[in-house]
Amino acid sequence: RLRCRCAVPVGQASARRVPTGLPDYAISRMNPHIVIVGGGVIGSAIASFTLADPAFRGRVTVVERDPTYARASSALSASSIRQQFSTAINVEIGRYGIEFMRGIGDALAVGGERPDIGLVEPGYLFLASPAGAGVLERNHALQRAHGVDVALLDAAALRERFPWLSTDGVVAGSLGLSGEGWFDGWSLLQAFRRHARALGANYVTAEAVGFDAVAHRVAAVRLADGSRVAGDVFVDAAGPWAASVARWAGINLPVRARRRCVFVFSCATPIPRCPLVVDTTGLWFRPEGAGQFICGISPDAADDPDDAPLDVDHAVFDEVLWPALAARVPAFEAIRQASAWAGYYEVNTVDQNGIVGMHPEWRNLVFANGFSGHGIQQSPAVGRGIAELVVHGGYRTLDLSPLAFERFARGDLVVELNVV
Repeated sequence: RLRCRCAVPVGQASARRVPTGLPDYAISRMNPHIVIVGGGVIGSAIASFTLADPAFRGRVTVVERDPTYARASSALSASSIRQQFSTAINVEIGRYGIEFMRGIGDALAVGGERPDIGLVEPGYLFLASPAGAGVLERNHALQRAHGVDVALLDAAALRERFPWLSTDGVVAGSLGLSGEGWFDGWSLLQAFRRHARALGANYVTAEAVGFDAVAHRVAAVRLADGSRVAGDVFVDAAGPWAASVARWAGINLPVRARRRCVFVFSCATPIPRCPLVVDTTGLWFRPEGAGQFICGISPDAADDPDDAPLDVDHAVFDEVLWPALAARVPAFEAIRQASAWAGYYEVNTVDQNGIVGMHPEWRNLVFANGFSGHGIQQSPAVGRGIAELVVHGGYRTLDLSPLAFERFARGDLVVELNVV
């Protein structure tokens, strides 16, 4: 098992009920059955928050084909969390997420056992070239307006704070001073799953293969063994395979599985107080234990096919990452690659943001997909939001309506620039 350590504060949460249209079951049934396709961190978070809601009197079934999560993005994530985004909704989701993770021992305790996800908060450091300085400054202003603890540093200040960092080609950097870092993603997934099961969630190990539906309403999920799971509201939380689930209802969901490789390397030279660094080249790296680091980079769009095999492309490290690492941190000229793995981002190909909420025509079909590499850190806010939507008919803690499916038809896109 590869284990990678890769909310809005309550006072600022929206207390208003966001009108979304009540799902069918809220009108017709007092004890609804929620069926979630996908038991990764998003699906398990939804199950956990739904069953923990005192107003919920129904049942939750989670259909997950692989309880080992061998190919799940939740298990293969670099498991980091930040607030430095370019869109207000993602900033607020990040703020909620870090507060939840700080208190996860209380929130998801089961039978006196408090989960520990190993959260650390060394921050993110986004570096900007002259061409990117304007975007960095605009993002900084947005983040500060939302209360993010972030500092904008010039090249001289960066060198003073991080003597090991080369600032060639860098004019500024945005450093998260608190509320950003990384954690053990596997432990977060298991904490949500254990909590949901303790509250009564039924996890069914089976492959879902289709919907039974009538008049834009899903009646059941069909399983590969020929059985079916009937329900009242259905959640597509299938991660990289979400588009396949949506097609069962004839819906074109713009989510695709895109491979990302993560490389582990060791460095004998100490790199003190190292945050997660996002370079001007798109390279990212961060510490991963004593003397070790992980790193990666998104490929060019022309070399980023759908559903690529989860095989590590080792040439990426030798030809792209190592030269960029050594240029940014001279001590990285003498490093040794230790291991590597590959996992999928569930990329929203339209605006690289999550697709969250009810479908406008299928009133009992809910989406929680397309987080484009941010799903594990956004799982607390999304899990709570979907729970509120299906239990109360609207968001109560944090308004996730900017991420609704309808935005595509309206052309009201929420384009995230800080995709790492």
